[in-house]
Amino acid sequence: MKDRSPDQVDTEDLQAVISAVLTGSRLLVAIAARSLAAVQDRVTLPQFRMLVVLSAHGETKLVTMADALAVNSSTASRMADRLATAGLIVREVNPHNRRETLMRLTPEGRRLVDDVTSRRGEEIAAIVSRLTPEEARNLIAAMTAFNRAGGEPPATMRYPLGWPDR
Repeated sequence: MKDRSPDQVDTEDLQAVISAVLTGSRLLVAIAARSLAAVQDRVTLPQFRMLVVLSAHGETKLVTMADALAVNSSTASRMADRLATAGLIVREVNPHNRRETLMRLTPEGRRLVDDVTSRRGEEIAAIVSRLTPEEARNLIAAMTAFNRAGGEPPATMRYPLGWPDR
Protein backbone atom coordinates (compact mmCIF):
# COMPACT_ATOMS: atom_id res chain seq x y z
CA MET A 1 0.00 0.00 0.00
CA LYS A 2 1.11 3.49 -0.70
CA ASP A 3 1.36 6.32 1.84
CA ARG A 4 -2.17 7.14 2.91
CA SER A 5 -4.24 7.93 5.92
CA PRO A 6 -4.78 4.81 8.07
CA ASP A 7 -8.54 5.10 7.55
CA GLN A 8 -8.41 5.16 3.73
CA VAL A 9 -8.22 2.31 1.24
CA ASP A 10 -5.94 2.97 -1.71
CA THR A 11 -7.32 2.81 -5.25
CA GLU A 12 -5.91 -0.63 -6.05
CA ASP A 13 -7.30 -2.15 -2.84
CA LEU A 14 -10.62 -0.37 -3.38
CA GLN A 15 -10.93 -1.90 -6.86
CA ALA A 16 -10.19 -5.37 -5.44
CA VAL A 17 -12.87 -4.90 -2.77
CA ILE A 18 -15.40 -3.65 -5.33
CA SER A 19 -14.67 -6.62 -7.60
CA ALA A 20 -15.05 -9.11 -4.73
CA VAL A 21 -18.33 -7.54 -3.56
CA LEU A 22 -19.76 -7.47 -7.10
CA THR A 23 -18.84 -11.13 -7.57
CA GLY A 24 -20.40 -12.02 -4.22
CA SER A 25 -23.51 -10.05 -5.07
CA ARG A 26 -23.90 -11.98 -8.35
CA LEU A 27 -23.72 -15.22 -6.35
CA LEU A 28 -26.31 -14.00 -3.83
CA VAL A 29 -28.67 -12.79 -6.57
CA ALA A 30 -28.37 -16.18 -8.28
CA ILE A 31 -29.18 -17.93 -4.99
CA ALA A 32 -32.18 -15.62 -4.48
CA ALA A 33 -33.41 -16.30 -8.02
CA ARG A 34 -33.08 -20.06 -7.58
CA SER A 35 -34.93 -19.95 -4.26
CA LEU A 36 -37.81 -18.08 -5.92
CA ALA A 37 -37.90 -20.36 -8.97
CA ALA A 38 -40.07 -22.92 -7.20
CA VAL A 39 -42.79 -20.31 -6.60
CA GLN A 40 -42.44 -18.21 -9.76
CA ASP A 41 -45.72 -19.60 -11.08
CA ARG A 42 -47.47 -18.18 -7.97
CA VAL A 43 -45.76 -14.84 -7.27
CA THR A 44 -43.52 -12.30 -8.95
CA LEU A 45 -40.46 -10.85 -7.23
CA PRO A 46 -42.31 -7.61 -6.33
CA GLN A 47 -45.20 -9.63 -4.93
CA PHE A 48 -42.76 -11.72 -2.92
CA ARG A 49 -41.27 -8.52 -1.51
CA MET A 50 -44.76 -7.59 -0.31
CA LEU A 51 -45.08 -10.96 1.39
CA VAL A 52 -41.69 -10.48 3.04
CA VAL A 53 -42.72 -7.09 4.45
CA LEU A 54 -45.91 -8.61 5.81
CA SER A 55 -43.89 -11.47 7.26
CA ALA A 56 -41.62 -9.03 9.07
CA HIS A 57 -44.27 -6.55 10.23
CA GLY A 58 -47.50 -8.47 10.51
CA GLU A 59 -50.69 -6.62 9.72
CA THR A 60 -49.84 -3.56 7.63
CA LYS A 61 -51.77 -0.66 6.10
CA LEU A 62 -51.82 -0.53 2.30
CA VAL A 63 -50.31 2.97 2.25
CA THR A 64 -47.49 1.84 4.59
CA MET A 65 -46.84 -1.11 2.29
CA ALA A 66 -46.65 1.14 -0.76
CA ASP A 67 -44.05 3.28 1.02
CA ALA A 68 -42.06 0.20 2.10
CA LEU A 69 -41.95 -1.06 -1.48
CA ALA A 70 -41.37 2.40 -2.97
CA VAL A 71 -44.41 2.07 -5.24
CA ASN A 72 -47.58 4.13 -5.52
CA SER A 73 -50.70 3.04 -3.65
CA SER A 74 -52.51 1.85 -6.78
CA THR A 75 -49.60 -0.47 -7.66
CA ALA A 76 -49.53 -1.85 -4.11
CA SER A 77 -53.31 -2.31 -4.26
CA ARG A 78 -53.11 -4.31 -7.51
CA MET A 79 -50.34 -6.47 -6.07
CA ALA A 80 -52.41 -7.05 -2.93
CA ASP A 81 -55.45 -7.97 -5.03
CA ARG A 82 -53.45 -10.64 -6.85
CA LEU A 83 -51.97 -12.00 -3.61
CA ALA A 84 -55.42 -12.09 -1.99
CA THR A 85 -56.84 -13.93 -5.02
CA ALA A 86 -53.98 -16.44 -4.69
CA GLY A 87 -54.88 -16.97 -1.02
CA LEU A 88 -51.56 -15.61 0.26
CA ILE A 89 -52.85 -12.50 2.06
CA VAL A 90 -56.07 -11.23 3.58
CA ARG A 91 -57.20 -7.65 2.92
CA GLU A 92 -59.69 -6.02 5.26
CA VAL A 93 -61.07 -2.59 5.96
CA ASN A 94 -59.54 -1.16 9.14
CA PRO A 95 -62.36 -1.29 11.73
CA HIS A 96 -60.95 1.88 13.36
CA ASN A 97 -60.66 3.86 10.12
CA ARG A 98 -62.82 2.67 7.24
CA ARG A 99 -60.71 4.61 4.72
CA GLU A 100 -57.72 2.33 5.40
CA THR A 101 -57.08 -1.17 4.13
CA LEU A 102 -55.14 -3.61 6.31
CA MET A 103 -53.30 -6.66 4.99
CA ARG A 104 -51.81 -9.71 6.65
CA LEU A 105 -50.37 -13.05 5.55
CA THR A 106 -52.51 -16.15 5.45
CA PRO A 107 -50.97 -19.38 6.76
CA GLU A 108 -50.27 -20.29 3.10
CA GLY A 109 -48.53 -16.95 2.56
CA ARG A 110 -46.39 -17.53 5.66
CA ARG A 111 -45.50 -21.02 4.39
CA LEU A 112 -44.46 -19.63 1.01
CA VAL A 113 -42.14 -17.02 2.58
CA ASP A 114 -40.69 -19.60 4.98
CA ASP A 115 -40.12 -22.14 2.18
CA VAL A 116 -38.30 -19.65 -0.06
CA THR A 117 -36.23 -18.39 2.87
CA SER A 118 -35.40 -21.95 3.91
CA ARG A 119 -34.25 -22.88 0.39
CA ARG A 120 -32.05 -19.80 0.29
CA GLY A 121 -30.58 -20.63 3.71
CA GLU A 122 -29.86 -24.21 2.69
CA GLU A 123 -27.99 -23.13 -0.42
CA ILE A 124 -25.96 -20.55 1.51
CA ALA A 125 -25.21 -23.16 4.20
CA ALA A 126 -23.90 -25.56 1.56
CA ILE A 127 -21.54 -22.88 0.25
CA VAL A 128 -20.40 -21.72 3.69
CA SER A 129 -19.77 -25.33 4.79
CA ARG A 130 -16.97 -25.47 2.21
CA LEU A 131 -15.08 -22.65 3.98
CA THR A 132 -12.39 -23.29 6.55
CA PRO A 133 -13.21 -22.13 10.10
CA GLU A 134 -10.86 -19.17 9.63
CA GLU A 135 -12.48 -18.21 6.32
CA ALA A 136 -15.91 -18.43 7.97
CA ARG A 137 -14.79 -16.11 10.81
CA ASN A 138 -13.30 -13.69 8.27
CA LEU A 139 -16.51 -13.76 6.24
CA ILE A 140 -18.58 -12.98 9.34
CA ALA A 141 -16.33 -10.04 10.20
CA ALA A 142 -16.28 -8.73 6.62
CA MET A 143 -20.03 -9.06 6.05
CA THR A 144 -20.79 -7.51 9.46
CA ALA A 145 -18.59 -4.53 8.64
CA PHE A 146 -20.04 -4.25 5.12
CA ASN A 147 -23.63 -4.38 6.42
CA ARG A 148 -22.88 -1.82 9.11
CA ALA A 149 -21.21 0.53 6.59
CA GLY A 150 -24.27 0.19 4.35
CA GLY A 151 -26.70 0.88 7.19
CA GLU A 152 -28.30 -2.56 7.01
CA PRO A 153 -30.10 -3.69 10.18
CA PRO A 154 -28.65 -6.61 12.15
CA ALA A 155 -29.45 -10.16 11.05
CA THR A 156 -31.61 -10.68 14.12
CA MET A 157 -34.32 -8.74 12.30
CA ARG A 158 -36.49 -10.74 9.91
CA TYR A 159 -35.73 -9.48 6.40
CA PRO A 160 -35.04 -12.57 4.27
CA LEU A 161 -34.61 -10.54 1.09
CA GLY A 162 -32.91 -7.58 2.69
CA TRP A 163 -35.76 -5.17 2.11
CA PRO A 164 -36.51 -3.58 5.46
CA ASP A 165 -39.28 -1.04 5.87
CA ARG A 166 -37.39 2.25 5.47
